Amino acid sequence: MPAELLSDKCGVFGVYGAKNSAELSYLGLYSLQHRGQESSGIVSNFEGKLVIRKGMGLVNDVFSKQTLDELPGDFAIGHNRYSTTGANSVTNIQPFLFHYKGKSIAVGHNGNLTNTLALRKKLEEAGAVFQSTTDTELILHLVAHSKKENPVEKIIEALLQCEGAYSLTFITNETIVAARDPKGFRPLALGKLGTAYVVASETCAFDIIGAEYLREVEPGEVLVIDEKGPKSYFPFEKETHAFCIFEFIYFARPDSMIYGENVDKVRRRLGRQLAIEQPVEADIVTAVPDSSNTAALGFSEQSGIKLEIGFIRNHYVGRTFIHPEQAIRDLDVRIKFNPVKGVLKDKRVVIVDDSIVRGTTSKKLVAMVRAAGAKEVHFRVSAPPIISPCFYGIDMPTKEELIASSRTVEEIRKYLGVDSLGYLSIDAMLSMPSLPKENFCVACFSGKYPTRLEAWATKDMLEKKDRRPAEIWP
Repeated sequence: MPAELLSDKCGVFGVYGAKNSAELSYLGLYSLQHRGQESSGIVSNFEGKLVIRKGMGLVNDVFSKQTLDELPGDFAIGHNRYSTTGANSVTNIQPFLFHYKGKSIAVGHNGNLTNTLALRKKLEEAGAVFQSTTDTELILHLVAHSKKENPVEKIIEALLQCEGAYSLTFITNETIVAARDPKGFRPLALGKLGTAYVVASETCAFDIIGAEYLREVEPGEVLVIDEKGPKSYFPFEKETHAFCIFEFIYFARPDSMIYGENVDKVRRRLGRQLAIEQPVEADIVTAVPDSSNTAALGFSEQSGIKLEIGFIRNHYVGRTFIHPEQAIRDLDVRIKFNPVKGVLKDKRVVIVDDSIVRGTTSKKLVAMVRAAGAKEVHFRVSAPPIISPCFYGIDMPTKEELIASSRTVEEIRKYLGVDSLGYLSIDAMLSMPSLPKENFCVACFSGKYPTRLEAWATKDMLEKKDRRPAEIWP
């Protein structure tokens, strides 16, 4: 994991054609728990009516056998949430369910819209009343305001007005719909389980239910799944792709396939290249568990330095430490990680992590290693310095809070208290996946955004702490 926890907005799941759709959704969301841990929800279709159950907490906290028994039907969608726009509250739990003109529709969203203010103003002027502070609710209002008759046509008309990042699962009275923005910022995959079809943010959600991975939902694709099977629509103009490279670096589980490639293999290549670009003489390599494990393995393989378990991670800290308050974050280092003194004592240690965000947690980890008796401490990062915030679905600090936005590598080294510090270069990072470099979004590393941004994301607003566009109550 990165030294300061970054969080992806959400995980989405959908299934059509399975009698136990709610149970499958539960299992799928369980596998996607790493993508969102604040709340969880499932909507199922039973005899043409949509039934919803959702709540705050982990998937296992929200759902029980009784709850799942209350969600009959042969198609459903599910959602795990981490708030990147909108507060962490009950009103913002997804999926959102709307009833309009005798019809029902629900949606789960992974990503962030970047024209939120313009859409909200337009809808409010048309009489829309909002129940939440998230950008996802905007999408359903656009669907409800559409003059089209067919629900799929309504969804397409709504999405044609949206800008930014979205991987979506919809459920209507007759079908489920999966949609991905034309740039493909966030991953979305299609699978098959017997005669049923499933969609999910990551393929690890297919593995747990025994589903076969078929393909990615394409950027700009609106995939409709009903009793006739899947049917694809491509209503958008083609755009240059902007796949989030951070999915490979940190967010996705290493056992998943995203953007058509195995995450573990890319992450291991990142570690190997890091050892080539930032060599160091040392006795042992250790990862900051868990998402840095594979990169550290690659670093060890390339450098020939022995890989050791230098930190033990406590996986039972609960939800307390997912809260964004700095005071709570300051406590989580010693509760989450404990150094293995017998491994670290009298050793020259290389700590491999996948990112440095604020630098505060990294500094504490380094202090732990030194206190454990390490002779030298070197820090290697399997990504470039993060210099700009993300507006496409990552819960990331403001620019002024990002340590690399205003400090040189040498200044960061001194702040961390390490003997050496090395980052992977942008070019090297982009050469690790098999896809061409121009297909990836690297805005957080370069400051160059692949879409236009509203006024709240101009240079001045990047410096302000309250930059979340959906929190715009009058």
